[in-house]
Amino acid sequence: MPAIKTEHLSYVYSPGTPFEKTAVDDVNVEIESGEFVGVIGHTGSGKSTLIQHFNGLLEPTAGKVYIDGEDLWADKSRLRDFRFKVGLVFQYPEYQLFEDTVYKDISFGPRNMGMSEEEIHKSVMDAAAFVGLKEKHMEKSPFELSGGQKRRVAIAGVIAMNPKVLILDEPTAGLDPKGRDRILGQIREYHQQVGNTVLLVSHSMEDIARYSKKVLVMNQSRLFMYADVAEVFEHADQIAAMGLSVPQITRIFHRLSAEGYPVRRNIYDMQRAKDEILRLLSERGKA
Repeated sequence: MPAIKTEHLSYVYSPGTPFEKTAVDDVNVEIESGEFVGVIGHTGSGKSTLIQHFNGLLEPTAGKVYIDGEDLWADKSRLRDFRFKVGLVFQYPEYQLFEDTVYKDISFGPRNMGMSEEEIHKSVMDAAAFVGLKEKHMEKSPFELSGGQKRRVAIAGVIAMNPKVLILDEPTAGLDPKGRDRILGQIREYHQQVGNTVLLVSHSMEDIARYSKKVLVMNQSRLFMYADVAEVFEHADQIAAMGLSVPQITRIFHRLSAEGYPVRRNIYDMQRAKDEILRLLSERGKA
């Protein structure tokens, strides 16, 4: 059973006004449980609007959203339960911190779920460990921490609720390369250990290629494709035409292919590039 499924999902901002805009247009997709999915698209493509439908922040103008096979909007009194099941970390989530200690901030969600104090403590400490926060940070004010540490506190606050689906909207925006790699590495480790579904929204095709197993591509409010990473990078020319930056190594292999070399075009990291060159040399040696 898919963790998330949409049927003909559409959303229109300001309908019936001069500012009417279709942000999501007839999207049909099924995301299986346990997947690590990269979500990409140019600014205004509809990707952020789409993910806000997955935990009920937006109600569809048309179509359906299913979480674990249940219609998200069939019973509005259950929306709160779905929002605990599908955790959403917004871009620049550190601006949502408000408690006077890190521990209280991370524990806010679990406490509102009605967990016992023992369950809350375990959830908080487990979530803090996942994002690399130490016990010494727990009694500090989150506002005393560095930008990267604040980001990790905010992510831990969502992880502490143990959502079946974790959605992160540009979680590394504004961070330096070291901070970006640390957070993305911790998210990957969380996914590997817990096995929950993770959706990573990013403008960086490099990050998507490095961390995701599948990719959902939005273009002009519509779903362009949803497929394995390698299959998506077969369409690198079309993705580049959308205004997205394709990894340099992918551009090189597409150019080699255009020049007549019999190389595969779905190369998106150095290991695959090495394997492909060795394969080509081996075949030429045999010839």
